[in-house]
Amino acid sequence: MTPPVRIQRNILATAERRLLTWLAARLPMWITPDRLTSLGFVAAVAIGAGYALSHLNPAWLWLSIISFFINWFGDSLDGSLARFRKIERPSFGYFVDHSADALGNLAIVGGIGLSPYVRLDVALFALVTYLLLSIHTFLSAKVVDEFNLTYLAGGPTEMRLILIGMTLAMLYYGPDKIGSHAYSGFDIFAGGFAVILLGVFIVQTVSLGAKLRKRGK
Repeated sequence: MTPPVRIQRNILATAERRLLTWLAARLPMWITPDRLTSLGFVAAVAIGAGYALSHLNPAWLWLSIISFFINWFGDSLDGSLARFRKIERPSFGYFVDHSADALGNLAIVGGIGLSPYVRLDVALFALVTYLLLSIHTFLSAKVVDEFNLTYLAGGPTEMRLILIGMTLAMLYYGPDKIGSHAYSGFDIFAGGFAVILLGVFIVQTVSLGAKLRKRGK
């Protein structure tokens, strides 16, 4: 299987690529891509657990914040390490990595929805729109051999930073509601972000469909 061309033009892409290459060159041999994938998944579960446990004490949100950095380390470095050591397994790596990402995203967003800060229905709507955009990425990899990791100048790393910022705001402001409405400021933020993702999915889908039709494919 020939891997599709990776398109990564997010704001932090250049700096992140340099850092990942630097780290890959210095990791001991006992650290393997598979172990990094597992580490990233476990960290995603810990992120979700931190959000869910914030019902008991807001301090649990620090578990989520710390785990975001661990998740970045495992999820971003597994493929980089495989490419650096020239031990890629395109089919296996593609399947396992993105399967783990899907379950990890469910754990993270599910935890957010079980927290006292964001309603579960709002969180699940955000998850649906994120997965729609992921589906578009996977379909594009199939029909035009382009694996696009960047939308609106953002990618997975920028998404983590946004969530870390939101989590710090949760610690600072608490889960108070706005006025007499049933939705918190965090609900509005998450819902608004989901609407943006849905809009990006629609625009990208229409654009690619028109391009394929013009090519007669």
